[in-house]
Amino acid sequence: MHPGDTQTELSPRAGQSERFPSGELTFLSPKPLPTGLPPVDHGHAVGELHDGYLDFGTGMPPVFGWQMALGGPLFCFLFIAFGIPMILSGLALAHGRELETAVEVFQEMFGYGFWIAVWGCSFFLLLGLTICYRDHLKLESIIPARFNRQRREVCFVPESQKEPIFVPWEDLVAWVTEAQGVTEYGVQHQYGFGIGFYHPETGEKYTLEFETYGQPQAISTWEAIRAYMEYDVHTLKEIQDPLELQGPDDPPWEGVHVFRNARKRLHEEYRDGKRGLLYLIGWYLYHLITFWTIPNRLVEWEVNKIKRMSGKTLPRAMAEWSESIPEEQWAKPSKELKCQSKRVLELLKANPQRPVTEIFAQVDEEFSTKTTMTA
Repeated sequence: MHPGDTQTELSPRAGQSERFPSGELTFLSPKPLPTGLPPVDHGHAVGELHDGYLDFGTGMPPVFGWQMALGGPLFCFLFIAFGIPMILSGLALAHGRELETAVEVFQEMFGYGFWIAVWGCSFFLLLGLTICYRDHLKLESIIPARFNRQRREVCFVPESQKEPIFVPWEDLVAWVTEAQGVTEYGVQHQYGFGIGFYHPETGEKYTLEFETYGQPQAISTWEAIRAYMEYDVHTLKEIQDPLELQGPDDPPWEGVHVFRNARKRLHEEYRDGKRGLLYLIGWYLYHLITFWTIPNRLVEWEVNKIKRMSGKTLPRAMAEWSESIPEEQWAKPSKELKCQSKRVLELLKANPQRPVTEIFAQVDEEFSTKTTMTA
């Protein structure tokens, strides 16, 4: 989280849009209203979720990173050492050369390529493992933004500070951005999701932003947080398991259980005729090249190590604030938020295709007018 790196002052209203030189920024809060989109953490930015709080900004280490770090160099080695000689010897046969000549071509190219493959793939293996280790150290040291729904507050620990900052949930500002730029490859679009606030004592502005695949994904990420804070979501599986590879009692990371569930489903789909033989063979080849369950076991080791370290790095005030409180002390949503949320749901039901940001703007205008008339 960095101070003062957003494009606008944090005094907006939900549904308000502001243009900047390369695109547009649209606010989703303050006053976190329902968006109507499914709550999905597309970027796996949520690291922990239970009845007390949700951690956002760290996430769980993905198995794909370990698969690429281990399997990528192995694939390159096999292709350079064996694949290229086989292709060239095949071309020799295709051009009418004798089998003996093709064998000589294979042996000669294998002799050239073997040590190139060994040294080159050793370098990429070391590079991949270094990147994984760097990401692991980052996950160990970073303190995520924590959303406490019992207190209806959000806790931030900016990089330049040691003391946590507590922000009321309904005052938190959230936005989505859409930008475009022209490169040598054509026009490129970029999308993002951000949250921000003013320091309650110093007035300094802080923001936290993430890239997303598109605007709907950005809004769905915000909806995952909002749904949790408003007690519509209760487990990490509800927002992070679109492929449904987590069993009811499975932990919410990509451990060995995910591998076994995926293999079990693959065989069921093959028996039912939903998957062909080539897909089945390809699945097994991919996981053999990526060292079978070793990446999943490394994820389990990494998650356990991060969990042990993260508790030690939390500021004491944040740890105490994170403890559960009796239900009778739980904070309640404001009357204004309840009324606006009800109106948003009415408009979404009347016209599901209408952009939710337009609905937010309409609701804000309606309630602002009512407030002015009452005053």
